[in-house]
Amino acid sequence: MTYSAFDHPYLSGLLGDEAVAAEFSASADIHAMLAFEAALARAEAVHGIIPAKAADRITEACRAFSPDVSALRRSVAADGVVVPELVRQLRLIVGGEAADYVHYGATSQDVIDTSLMLRMKAVAELFAVRLGNIVTVLEECDNEWGERGLMGRTRMQAAIPITVSDRLRSWIEPLLDHKDRLEAMDRDLFAVQFGGAAGTLEKLGDRADDVRATLAEELDLADFPQWHSQRSEVADFANALSLVTGSLGKFGQDIALMAQQGDEIELAGGGGSSAMPHKQNPVAAEVLVALARFNATQLSGMHHALIHEQERSGAAWTLEWLIMPQMAGATAAALRLAGEIVGNIRRLGRA
Repeated sequence: MTYSAFDHPYLSGLLGDEAVAAEFSASADIHAMLAFEAALARAEAVHGIIPAKAADRITEACRAFSPDVSALRRSVAADGVVVPELVRQLRLIVGGEAADYVHYGATSQDVIDTSLMLRMKAVAELFAVRLGNIVTVLEECDNEWGERGLMGRTRMQAAIPITVSDRLRSWIEPLLDHKDRLEAMDRDLFAVQFGGAAGTLEKLGDRADDVRATLAEELDLADFPQWHSQRSEVADFANALSLVTGSLGKFGQDIALMAQQGDEIELAGGGGSSAMPHKQNPVAAEVLVALARFNATQLSGMHHALIHEQERSGAAWTLEWLIMPQMAGATAAALRLAGEIVGNIRRLGRA
């Protein structure tokens, strides 16, 4: 049994997405946290903070290390975060004098937030590709049926005649904007987190900024000053996800209404009815509407999580952990379903 529809034993057939679920798995999180620890050691060695031999040993250990997840679970119950136990286990594996340099100058939030950024970056890249694929198929639809007629409708009533191209434009243009926004996040949003105990990097002195810049380069992330209590980047990503699902929800609503009219669209597939075998229900289109509304609701929670008191918040941080994976899962499902719908369009407009 599961709490989430996105990985439910059978609801996931409609709402799941294995590629994005993998990015929010424990193994992906641990892999990204270990990547941070290894990159941090290398960056500090470059700037003479720790010995190069220690950095090599830490990097080697991180590559081969598989933590005791049961112990991590017990530790989180007490500490509220996974990093203290993860670092304790890693230091045992590293051993010797090099163990003293594991996690040097960092704090738990640096590790966890950077892990999130690494994984959100991978998710954004995947979503940009999927958006591009949907647009490509919609543009093919425009080439084939764009000049055909449709009845334009305003406020759910017949208005004036339009073309299929007019309707397609209202679907395509927002998706292109979202694709551009996601691609720009590589430089504008996905940044390393590195501030130390209270955001001051006190252990690194005047070399702090240089170490952070090298750490960002090692991880292929942007170099921003620490943002422990400044969460606009995380909220911006959540907003982008809600915009994507909102636009796909509009698309799904239009598809469902066109199918209701009967003569404006022909779709392959469709869902069956247990009571009415003749029906072809526009299931995927309906789910796009539900996912858009789901993410719009979750976005409010991410904006509540902007309120990080003083130098670090436990409550707001935990709220992000609860919401962000769900929003990413909803967006993944919406993109997958939209891709299926556009692939099933057999005709648009009146012949």
